[in-house]
Amino acid sequence: LPFYPQWKIYDRYKRKNWHREKINGVNVYRVPLYVPQKITGKTRILHELSFNLNSFVYWIPIFFRRYDVVIGICPPMQMGLWPYIYKAIRKRPFIFHIQDLQVDAARNLELIKNQYLIRFLEKIEKFFLRKATIVSTISEGMKRNIQGKGVKGNNIFLLPNWVDTDFIKPLPKEQSLKKEFGFKNDDKIILYSGNMGEKQGLEIVINVAKRFKNKRNIHFVFVGEGAAKERLINMVKEKGLGNVEFFSLQPYEKLPNLMAMADLHLVLQKRSASDLVMPSKLTSILSAGGIAIVTAGAGTSLHDVVEDNRIAILIEPENEKMLYEAIHKNMNNNLEEIKANARSYAEKFLNKDEILRKFETLLLKLIQEEI
Repeated sequence: LPFYPQWKIYDRYKRKNWHREKINGVNVYRVPLYVPQKITGKTRILHELSFNLNSFVYWIPIFFRRYDVVIGICPPMQMGLWPYIYKAIRKRPFIFHIQDLQVDAARNLELIKNQYLIRFLEKIEKFFLRKATIVSTISEGMKRNIQGKGVKGNNIFLLPNWVDTDFIKPLPKEQSLKKEFGFKNDDKIILYSGNMGEKQGLEIVINVAKRFKNKRNIHFVFVGEGAAKERLINMVKEKGLGNVEFFSLQPYEKLPNLMAMADLHLVLQKRSASDLVMPSKLTSILSAGGIAIVTAGAGTSLHDVVEDNRIAILIEPENEKMLYEAIHKNMNNNLEEIKANARSYAEKFLNKDEILRKFETLLLKLIQEEI
């Protein structure tokens, strides 16, 4: 059942439990799951395990049918189980798509501190990765990490997060959400939009905002939900900051207008999360021709992509001084070259149609080889 990003079951699904619905012609099967009030490493494991076990009800009839390809998506990592069993029974290709290297992130961010549990999860993860026909993932750095887990390079397919460049495109400030959100035309907006979780280390933004508290036209704006949102709101209250504001997740239809509101975008993650996750929010920012301040350690795929293509402003992760200086220096700069580079990169490398065309080619190749 849908719960993300608020970590609460949506009201319209609260009494539905197991059921089927059709979305854009696709059958979607919903199952109940445990959604913890407090998100920790262990409660998240239970949360994902409940989804995996409850979904077995719908996998039973699937095992008796023959499909061309079966695809599992991680997270949750345990979701490799049923596609693997289907592959074993039906001898059909299994694609395991990795959005996050979940176990590595849990270890590096100390979300799970029990080393026995970490090693157990690593064994399960490696098993699914090695049993998949193809492992797809979203960045070169994650591809390297997956190879380090024993998957051959020719069995890994790069499938970046795409963006609809026709929909998300540069817009004039007049079409932004500034007025709707209550800001003046000459206000400067530093925007963080997306999930507010542990991987991002967003506390640093609150500390930097404190240094700008006497600049009345500079606003730090958070848009979205996540496990860390309440803690961030409490930090702002404790510091008595009037220049930090929080808004709920906006409808997808308003995303281009939201992007246009920002003078600077923030794309942050902790150093220990480097090359374990790829910030998907960056794709929308690039497509909108936005100016992003990106935290990435040297040698990571994110750092290399940004530096080689000059599509954003790079700073070190978890460096408060560098974040402050990057905002202070670039707040009033147009940076037209970066804007143009960002949009060009999105059109060339992140275009939805081109990425899906390559994925379709992979699917057809797998099907033909199995016939």
